[in-house]
Amino acid sequence: MVLDLIESSRIEFKIKMVDNLEETIIAFLNSKDGGIIYLGINDKGKIIGLNGNLDLLQRKVKDRIISNIEPSALGLFDLEILEKDNKKYLKIIIARGLEKPYHIKGMGMTSDSCFIRVGSSNEKMSDYLISEMFKERTKNSIKNIVSPNQNLTFTDLKIYYKEKGFDVGSNFEKQLNFFTFDNKYNYLAYLLADENTISIKVAKYVGTDVDELMENYEFGYCSLIKATNRVLEKFRVENKIFTKITYPERKEQPMYDYNAVREVIINALVHNDWTTEYPPKFELFSDRLEVSSFGGIQSEFTEDEFLEGYSAPKNPELMRVFRDLKLVEHLGTGVRKILKKYNKDVYHFFPHFIRVSIKYNQNQFEYDSGNKYHIDFKGLSKIQEGIIDLLLDDSTLTQLELARILGVGERTIRYNMKELIERNYIVRIGSNKTGQWQIVIK
Repeated sequence: MVLDLIESSRIEFKIKMVDNLEETIIAFLNSKDGGIIYLGINDKGKIIGLNGNLDLLQRKVKDRIISNIEPSALGLFDLEILEKDNKKYLKIIIARGLEKPYHIKGMGMTSDSCFIRVGSSNEKMSDYLISEMFKERTKNSIKNIVSPNQNLTFTDLKIYYKEKGFDVGSNFEKQLNFFTFDNKYNYLAYLLADENTISIKVAKYVGTDVDELMENYEFGYCSLIKATNRVLEKFRVENKIFTKITYPERKEQPMYDYNAVREVIINALVHNDWTTEYPPKFELFSDRLEVSSFGGIQSEFTEDEFLEGYSAPKNPELMRVFRDLKLVEHLGTGVRKILKKYNKDVYHFFPHFIRVSIKYNQNQFEYDSGNKYHIDFKGLSKIQEGIIDLLLDDSTLTQLELARILGVGERTIRYNMKELIERNYIVRIGSNKTGQWQIVIK
């Protein structure tokens, strides 16, 4: 089996783990687009396969990247075991780094330890290029900005890590790069601390503009992980489900695709330019939702490249935490997941921020003859939903007829109808013999 790929500025094939693996990884980190290394594939793209314990191989690759490359590449790589024709191989995804030039640890920033990708090969960097890249590196990042508060605690964050099976030891804060070069808590630590002054709101408006605010929910002033989970839960609750029951099946349509919106929310939080100290905006209108994050597209990338999933994490250390806690999966997949459900025009690009605007789905059952009215089924059992749906079609149905159609006992029907009457979902008009049922529209 041959992969439909060739070696290029972004693709490298290796039959096995090699001694100079770090050179290729460094070259990709120092490049514009990053790249992918495949272990277990020859230079013609043929899958040779890897033998032995691949979990152990993954750990070895990870340890080499962490131990042998400076600055830290945490949050900038991903490992994935793939299989075709019963042959397994390892995919190493490397994102473009923001703290260039990356180099071999212990050798300093010299031409012998700094590499760049030229075509399908790795080349040593010139002293001039090393100097220019280093100038760019010194720009502000959340790792280099000192936290405004040095009395930080991380109780919630440690709980999240323990829940995912991590060992939280005395080195926890150092491993997550919570300190500046002079050993002070940095802005990354501030974002993830139990308490901070970062406000993260979800605003809900009456109409299609911001003229009339209905509700303003505050989910911030806490660890960004806790705030993220709170925002995600709010958008899950707000996702109204339109329902139509046509026995024997039940049809449902959500107001929006929650999984895609989840990616939008997480992308906004993890890629926001926190050096501006402006949090993302989350807004719910009567016809759409909008999520805005600050920072815009990185200057090295075009809009089309961004929409194809080519970008570099703005906050790699923060991305690492989100990945550890399974809030994000593989590098570069978030935008592609969103665009599987929505068109590219949901994205709106501005010089200093990115906005995603998603229109709500309309209730396709609203004017269906089998569902003349929209009934709020929240809190009702399936039997009760079935009773209401059948009475919408025929308000003269008896309890015995309802029992036969729904396949339950008449006593069950009586019990559930009594509850529906008490909760003001149905009322009886006329006598028991000649009357009919009326649905109360809520």
